[in-house]
Amino acid sequence: MSIGRFSQTGSSAQENNSALADINVTPMVDVMLVLLVIFIMAAPLMLPAIQLELPATQARPAPAPAVTVQIAIAADQSLYWGGSRISAEELPVRLQTQARQSPQTVISLQADKATPYEQLAKVMAAAQAAGLNQISFVTDSVQPAWP
Repeated sequence: MSIGRFSQTGSSAQENNSALADINVTPMVDVMLVLLVIFIMAAPLMLPAIQLELPATQARPAPAPAVTVQIAIAADQSLYWGGSRISAEELPVRLQTQARQSPQTVISLQADKATPYEQLAKVMAAAQAAGLNQISFVTDSVQPAWP
């Protein structure tokens, strides 16, 4: 009679001895992975910080961000500068003043869908004559009807 793995019968004894020769490496791999994570996290802390004295220079300041001016054209062809109503004769004057103050001004053009193209062309031509060539058109986003 055999107890546990100690069998003395022919081929089964060889099978049991080979089973005892296998080593379970899963715990060893787990320990190695934990150590690897610890070293990866601790490695940046072990590097010495480099102390530098940076030279002083007289560099030009970064350019100011572009100014955005909102021009709106209503369905009745009335003009609005930043929310306040202006006349068609006042628009070129304001555009030239804005171009002198900030040459990189962006014109944000909002127009009613019933506005004739001629009115849009006049506003764009006035902006270009003042030297303001960056014009963006504001629209509403519409979800497509198809899936």
